[in-house]
Amino acid sequence: MLPITKGVKLVYSYIDVLTVGAGVGGLRVIDMGIQLFFFLLLLFLVKKFAWGPVMNMMQKREEYVANEIEAAEKSRIDAEKASKEAHERLKQMKQEAQKIIEDAKEAGQKQEQEIIRAARDEANRLKESAQADIQNEKEKALQALQDKVASLSVLIATKVIEKEIDEKDQEKLIHEYIKEVGEEL
Repeated sequence: MLPITKGVKLVYSYIDVLTVGAGVGGLRVIDMGIQLFFFLLLLFLVKKFAWGPVMNMMQKREEYVANEIEAAEKSRIDAEKASKEAHERLKQMKQEAQKIIEDAKEAGQKQEQEIIRAARDEANRLKESAQADIQNEKEKALQALQDKVASLSVLIATKVIEKEIDEKDQEKLIHEYIKEVGEEL
């Protein structure tokens, strides 16, 4: 047996001798004193050998928890900041997209106006060209008519000269000539 356990047994046997008179329900003062002694001894040993490391471990744990809370708070702040930045970027992108759409609409309207203006210019040019062609054709027709009238006049004049006709016949001849000219036109 170990010497410590022998000593504890010896102390208990001595205490038993001292407390023999206390009886079954009696208060054993010596037991309480021994228990108090061992409790104080245990407190001393815990304080001497275990209290420092336990407190050191608790301090480290407290620092770890504080650091984790601080890191979590920093992460939360960073996440909020990133969320705000993303929201701002999204808002800016929406504004840019709206501006692009508006610019495209404006460019489309300008292009539409340019196409309409070009079409009007082309229509006016074609109209003027057609009017010029009509005028040329009209002038050609009038010239041809004048040439025809002149040749017919010459023909009538030669016929009138060839045959002397009276005034009645001359009028009849002119009416026939006008009728012929009207049919040719």
